[in-house]
Amino acid sequence: MRFTKYCLGLSLCVVGVLSCKKDNYDAPNSTLSGRLLYGGDSIGLEKDQVPFELYQNGFGKVGALSATFTPEGKYSALLFDGEYRMIIPANQGPFLSKVNGSGVPDSLSITLNGNQTLDIEVTPFYMIRNTQIAASGGNAVATFGLEKIVTDANAKDVESVALYINKGQFVSPANNIALTELTVDSTTDMSNITVSVAIPGITPTQNYVFARVGLKINGVEDRMFSPLVKLTF
Repeated sequence: MRFTKYCLGLSLCVVGVLSCKKDNYDAPNSTLSGRLLYGGDSIGLEKDQVPFELYQNGFGKVGALSATFTPEGKYSALLFDGEYRMIIPANQGPFLSKVNGSGVPDSLSITLNGNQTLDIEVTPFYMIRNTQIAASGGNAVATFGLEKIVTDANAKDVESVALYINKGQFVSPANNIALTELTVDSTTDMSNITVSVAIPGITPTQNYVFARVGLKINGVEDRMFSPLVKLTF
């Protein structure tokens, strides 16, 4: 079961304000930001579903500062300068968990001294490739391929793919006005998949929707998504 997610930037700002009143500390003013990447390509996620944790060394802090990656696989945190450890909890995200020999999630050590950009390389089970999404005849139509990245004993099969559309820019199983899901099996041509969904009537009327392809992997809770596309019709 997922734990409650918190807005990291907001919570840290609140902590900073309280600290200023009590101990005359400056508010946090350094931004740590970056993206989840594989070979330079961004990893698309579902909104508020894949968490990360930051632990600051010293100052008697023992709990994690928790937040989530954006749908584009980005993160940003307003922090005090200092030494931190970043952890993505085990079995979170559509990629291999980085764990040590004891099965504990590996941490990334960070020395923050002013604004810093830090991208995080991960190994996804699959990548969605060559995605083309267009509006045609009252439908949204997506064509794409799936590249299997993990091929060893950790490999997993694809359960399904889906095309989601929504009135706004948050597009996922929880945020859509229409979707079509396609089960993937041994007969599916993984290099050339087509999925379409009818665009329903929208009130109030608008002549556009946003669309993304979602990939569900067997035994993995979090879906992977293609980049967001705006379709005008």
